[in-house]
Amino acid sequence: MNRTIGLAHLSALHLSPPDLVEAAADAGFTSVGIRVHPATRSETQYPMAAGSFMSAQTIERLAGTGLSVRDIEVFTLDGHRGRKEWEPVLEAGAALGAGILNVIGADPDPARLTDSLAALVDDAAQYGIRPSIEPISYQPLDSVPAAGLLVDRTGCGIMLDSLHFVRAGSQIEDLKALPSGAVTVIQLCDGPAATPVLPVPHRMPLGQEVNGSARQIESRAKRLAPGEGVFPLREILAALPDAPISVEVPDVWAVEAGGTAAHLKHLHTAADTLIGSHLQTEMESTS
Repeated sequence: MNRTIGLAHLSALHLSPPDLVEAAADAGFTSVGIRVHPATRSETQYPMAAGSFMSAQTIERLAGTGLSVRDIEVFTLDGHRGRKEWEPVLEAGAALGAGILNVIGADPDPARLTDSLAALVDDAAQYGIRPSIEPISYQPLDSVPAAGLLVDRTGCGIMLDSLHFVRAGSQIEDLKALPSGAVTVIQLCDGPAATPVLPVPHRMPLGQEVNGSARQIESRAKRLAPGEGVFPLREILAALPDAPISVEVPDVWAVEAGGTAAHLKHLHTAADTLIGSHLQTEMESTS
């Protein structure tokens, strides 16, 4: 199956949404994910409320480039946030034409998380958006099997981040056990077998927190392009043949050294090469 390649905002979070659209189009991507709500407490927020100047500018750039917004991010369910907080996020996503909301399960109470997510799913349906929980290796909701239970109980989707899939110890068999269509996006990246020991960047895009955590530094500041590490990416693609792809590879050092345009072009080339080789292998195995 031919797959189009989208770009996750985290790959170039220092770019505002309208600038991200332009840069993604120049690099060859066909869609983008856009951050309309902060992921960490210290993070600066782009003014992307529905009807804002930046939202309108982003919509204009989308029309001019032909790109679409596949997903928006990120809403954290922590046991305290509810409808009052998520309603503006859904409105911002609907204005952009997004169909997916990236959700983080940070609530340590599984029952409360399930109830909150179910309410969010119901509200989001009015906007044509499907909340999709992302298992994150350093959050309470960290594994594919746990996310699969939430799909069954709430009707949410799953955003599968290949980094956290590996770091949380999930298995390919876990993907095969999911309901059909559960994974709404594969966030594609690569990495070494073990979490690397990295210095804390002297500056993080939008002031993101890393808290001195090796996993958070890797996740938010230094990933590898698809095909440059040891993650089972071809096996993931084979297990999820219909899931859209969004390349999520932040690398603050690469951007500082070579610039954003070169970084994004490299990511598109790497993803295209990986997907092309996977498709060729699939064709040969069925011929």
